[in-house]
Amino acid sequence: MFEKIFKLKERNTNVKTEIAAGLTTFMTMAYILAVNPNVLSSTGMDPTAVLLATCIASFIGTACMAFMANLPFALSAGMGLNAYMAYTVCGNLGYSWQVALLAVFIEGIIFIILSLTKVREAIFDSIPLSLKRAVSVGIGLFIAFIGLQNAGLAVDSATLVQLTDFRENIHTTGICAILAIVGLLIMSILYIKKIKGSILIGIFATWILGIICELTGIYVPDPDAGVFTLIPSFHMTDFSKLGDTFGQCFNVDFDAVGIFNFIVVIFSFLFVDLFDTLGTLIGVSTKAGLLDKEGKLPAIRPALMADAIATTAGAVLGTSTTTTFVESSAGAAAGGRTGLTALTTAVLFLISMLLAPIFIAIPAFATAPALILVGFLMFSTVSEIKVDEKNYTSAIPAYLCVIAMPLFYSISEGISIGVISYVVINLVCGKRKEINPIMYILAVLFILKYIFL
Repeated sequence: MFEKIFKLKERNTNVKTEIAAGLTTFMTMAYILAVNPNVLSSTGMDPTAVLLATCIASFIGTACMAFMANLPFALSAGMGLNAYMAYTVCGNLGYSWQVALLAVFIEGIIFIILSLTKVREAIFDSIPLSLKRAVSVGIGLFIAFIGLQNAGLAVDSATLVQLTDFRENIHTTGICAILAIVGLLIMSILYIKKIKGSILIGIFATWILGIICELTGIYVPDPDAGVFTLIPSFHMTDFSKLGDTFGQCFNVDFDAVGIFNFIVVIFSFLFVDLFDTLGTLIGVSTKAGLLDKEGKLPAIRPALMADAIATTAGAVLGTSTTTTFVESSAGAAAGGRTGLTALTTAVLFLISMLLAPIFIAIPAFATAPALILVGFLMFSTVSEIKVDEKNYTSAIPAYLCVIAMPLFYSISEGISIGVISYVVINLVCGKRKEINPIMYILAVLFILKYIFL
């Protein structure tokens, strides 16, 4: 049966290898089940509801990838995109999480339409490679900065931000910050040694160390200070919690929503998801040897469609943009070549719903190292940006894009500044031929955003 559906022999693989690869992929990206509820709960969403929505959306998207595209890619709530929703759309812009989910839903519908045509690829091709790489780097720094804050390492000060004083409140926030550093070191060492599931293992190791500190009196829960017990209560998952978020994207008061601002939010989701998905598909396909002689992915259109369907379904369920995970490369490295790898990962996400109470109990200082390390993985693309004198017209916009995201605490600001500066600098410096016509349209739209916001 599996041979007929997934064409295993054609891709020189077998059921055992594919299932092992699927398990490997799940182990490397299961940290999202701990991180996503932590990130989105800051908007007022119920963490259990977010986890259930994340599991189901991941199952839907990854299963679609398996059966529609027959590719070994897994999908879940995208890192960076969840941060954008929580800290920019709901945080800086002040929108409710219901409005943010509606923006994600509309983005998904637009992606479904674009995936039926070649528009999505055309937009992707119009953006210069330097800016594509800069978006990845900028998001990496932004995620890392959020991780430092969640860990209690970066705190407010007269200089806007500084390293926390560990001696202050040593038994509460102080020890949490120290444990976050220890967790980051554990996670980094495991990752360097290529231990499968290093991020997830690091999260649980940090959490266990915290529990030991609580049992020995080093860590003292203080609810008033936002420091709670680290010992989980074992009980059945409350599946009724999904009702708190299911369909809430349609429960929006449009009188309180600025239409132009809302369009900008949708476009920002669209823009970030566009690069995240296409970049991941191409990168992982290269690692798995799935590209054709021209360097193209034959099944890219159904793969993009699976991504779009997952995003739309996820918004209805109650989670941020669902996208293809770069951690799929771990499964590809383990021999995954077909949709059976993806199907295995999808089923594991579904089973994970039964463990919701455990994932929800994981503290912020244990998941923060994952944000910081994933930020590094995205930041590593910086080495591919050419910064020599001959490439200043593309390097400077890329640089502005990168620094704007963490410093202005907004992914969309980084993208806006990157696009606008690229068009202006190349136009004035006599490099009009370097500018794709679509870039002019994007630049004008971003300028209008600043004029009317």
